[in-house]
Amino acid sequence: MEESGVQALRFSLFGSPRAWQGPVEVALGPPQQRAVLAMLLLSRGRAIGVADLVDGVWGAAPPRGAVAMVRTYVARLRKLFEPERPPGLPSGLLVSIGDGYALRTDRISSDLAEFEEAVLEAERRRAEGDSAGAVRSLRAVPAAGDGAALVGVPGPYAESARTGLAERWLNALELRLSIELELGCHEAAVPELLALRAAHPLREAVSALLLTALYRSGRRAEALEAYAHTCQVLADELGIEPGPSLRAAHARILGGDVPAAASPAEPDAPSPGHRAGATGPAQLPADLPLFTGRRAELGCLSALLPEGDGPPGTAVIGVVDGMAGTGKTALAVHWAHRIAHRFPDGSLYVNLRGYDPHGSPMPPDSVTEMFLVALGVAPQAVPEGLDAQAALYRSILADRRVLIVLDNARDAGQVRPLLPGTPGSLVLVTSRSRLGGLVAQQGARPVTPGLLSAEESYELLSRRLGRARVDAEPEAVAAITESCARLPLALAIVASRAAHHPGFRLADVAQELRYDHGSLDAFAGDDPGTDARAVFSWSYQALSPEAAGLFRALALHPGPDITTAAAVALAGAPPRGVRALLTELTRASLLIERAPGRFVFHDLLRAFSGELADTEDSESVRGAALLRMYDHVLRTAHHASSVLDPSRGPIALPPGTTGSEPLRFNDRAQATAWLRTERYVLSAMVEHAAARGYDEHAWRTAAVLDVYFNRLGFWHDLVKINGVALEAARRLDDPTGQAYSLSGLGVAHSQLDHAEPAADCLERALDLFRGTGDPFGQARVHRGLAYLCNRTDRRTTALDHYAQARALFRDESDRNGEAGVLNQVAWTYILLGDHAQALDCCREALVLYDELGDLYGMASTQDTTGYALHHLGRYEDAIDRFQRSARLFGVIGDHYLEADVLQHLGAAHRATGDRDAARAALRSARALLAELGHPDVAEVDAGLRDLDADGPETPPDP
Repeated sequence: MEESGVQALRFSLFGSPRAWQGPVEVALGPPQQRAVLAMLLLSRGRAIGVADLVDGVWGAAPPRGAVAMVRTYVARLRKLFEPERPPGLPSGLLVSIGDGYALRTDRISSDLAEFEEAVLEAERRRAEGDSAGAVRSLRAVPAAGDGAALVGVPGPYAESARTGLAERWLNALELRLSIELELGCHEAAVPELLALRAAHPLREAVSALLLTALYRSGRRAEALEAYAHTCQVLADELGIEPGPSLRAAHARILGGDVPAAASPAEPDAPSPGHRAGATGPAQLPADLPLFTGRRAELGCLSALLPEGDGPPGTAVIGVVDGMAGTGKTALAVHWAHRIAHRFPDGSLYVNLRGYDPHGSPMPPDSVTEMFLVALGVAPQAVPEGLDAQAALYRSILADRRVLIVLDNARDAGQVRPLLPGTPGSLVLVTSRSRLGGLVAQQGARPVTPGLLSAEESYELLSRRLGRARVDAEPEAVAAITESCARLPLALAIVASRAAHHPGFRLADVAQELRYDHGSLDAFAGDDPGTDARAVFSWSYQALSPEAAGLFRALALHPGPDITTAAAVALAGAPPRGVRALLTELTRASLLIERAPGRFVFHDLLRAFSGELADTEDSESVRGAALLRMYDHVLRTAHHASSVLDPSRGPIALPPGTTGSEPLRFNDRAQATAWLRTERYVLSAMVEHAAARGYDEHAWRTAAVLDVYFNRLGFWHDLVKINGVALEAARRLDDPTGQAYSLSGLGVAHSQLDHAEPAADCLERALDLFRGTGDPFGQARVHRGLAYLCNRTDRRTTALDHYAQARALFRDESDRNGEAGVLNQVAWTYILLGDHAQALDCCREALVLYDELGDLYGMASTQDTTGYALHHLGRYEDAIDRFQRSARLFGVIGDHYLEADVLQHLGAAHRATGDRDAARAALRSARALLAELGHPDVAEVDAGLRDLDADGPETPPDP
């Protein structure tokens, strides 16, 4: 059975997009929805951020609400493709990843995938000498009309994809026709080639095939006429002459030396300008003798080639990309030496100087001229102009097997003219930039070297310093590795220094690195190529001024990662422009997009960015950026807390002065998701703000996190941030801030069973709230004290605190607060064993909540009611109340409390003897808690184990 009840899905991208679920065609909806689907399909399982989807569908001028529209389209597609998926169950097909979506490729098929597979199979068979099999594979390609794809799909992404897919379809068609000519099917190919040339008159490869087919069919005059016609079209339309390949085909016809079909390949006579007797080039730089590790990356590179010792049967492009200092060139050159024997016609190498400190990137025409000469073309015979040079370069490589290493590329445009046009050769590119265009359009396969593992770092230091010296001080080696953040360049610099001072203890080197922590001073080398600061600067200098400014501003963020929204706040610029700058930084490998919309720095790049911010930006510029960031975080957290528990009434914020826009949440599920994802950032932000003198932001941010952190069990976090907040409020001499901080500390200590410090903090908070005349703050603390009393078995005192809290709420006409206290009083009566009194309190609370329309309060009180009924032995009534409560919490999106109620429901089912229903309820609770990362998972696991054991069916104690 298909997962989640999903039948096999098949898509067609050629022509107008279509889909079938089993035998039934599915209507794909409006054009923009089809555009979203097309992007997901063409991403081949990779996640696409919502912002990228918006850009792909609408371009630079999206409508208002475009993000919401994209999410709506995704929801509709999920419903369309998974109609049987139960409500609340995550999609198993169109999955959410970070702030984006991905379409699982293992669950679908498509005509595009079949097309690509057929082309790969054909190239493989041709390389193995099975030309007839290659033709059969290509003829099995699903009919694609004229190669038009995504017909009727709007947006810039679809337009670009249409062009790329049409080109690939034509390439496959030309491949099939060329193989058929090799097999002697020239007469049968002529009609198809004539039609193809009529449709694509500027495509010289088609004209060259047509000339060959006509000539071999005995139609020499028509072949020459076809050449003249193409020359005229090229001159009229483009103002150019035919390229080398077409001119060569024409010359062979004139000379009567067109090779016969299906004859064994013979060495070509030297082409005009070719140096007779020229040997194949061998341009690879020397391999690094101390190359270390990179086993996983070498494995990925080796997977580019077929097994055995032969060259590839397809056009292969590998891209080694990543940040400066990761050893991309060393990896590429090392692997190139390992596989050079598989390319009998030699190896080409060039440093494209994409990030050269002393000059501009090498233009492609200079490289093609250099490569042509290396391949045997006489210098005076190299044609003028990049197009002519690239065409001759591809023609020469067509019958050769050459290894080509293009080092330090700036962008895809610098690389494309240097790519062979036929299978057999391998191109390996290194770049600090992510060459996404090569991956998307030329099928390049990226390999991104990460940081070295701890074991590889140890091996690197051992190779450079000697095994005995490294083995003698393992703790120092671990400290050096940590300080270098496992970056090969940094490790090499430190190893070089240690090697020049063999008498130094490695512990002293490690201590020096610790002293310079947060600085790049320890990683200065003897020349620019071995100086971390200089190497990083080459990438930085290639940035636009706006991207460079954002790079410096991001260093002000405390981490561990940075969202797009936080980057927008730091930049103080419109979101769309900032997203473009983040893309520029990731392409330059100065920033890593860990998940859609979430970015991280390497530790040494963060230090480099911080140095630049300190030296290039004034204190006022840095201060303004910090204030925007703190404002954004505080106001977003405030809004999330308000959505999560509107009855708590978080403290009002003073008017903002920076114009930094907070995120807005439509429901508790969105607010909870943001808070859960940002947990560590939010904790760090409190300390970061306090350390830099933004004390009001520090204590207010801690205060608004109280609800969520308490509910999710992050009590140690609460102790930490409220301790910082309390000191910040004291520096401000702000009694309100001190009161909220003490209240948060008291609640956290209560949850951790620290009764004495909890009571002390709460009593001090109560005194401060009384001093400021804040009745809501007083009521908040009375509820906290009542909770502490219940945890320490002082039920009567708890009821007294609840009575005071209720009176304060009533005096302020806060009926929601009063209802909340009634629900908590009911729980206290349950703890006292007075379940009838508890039910009376619940009924009174439900009346108030019903009048207020507060679903959250109703859900909570239904749970309390069910608990009281359970202990009165009215299990069926209790089950009904628990089910109501769980449904309400599910609708609201509060999955922690939903899980809490499901545990109560499981206990009620167990009391009736229905172990299966009890087990189902507990498993549902466990799944929700596991998703939240809540510590109560262990408690539910214990309940499940107990349920599976043979024991009496007795209700648990309250």
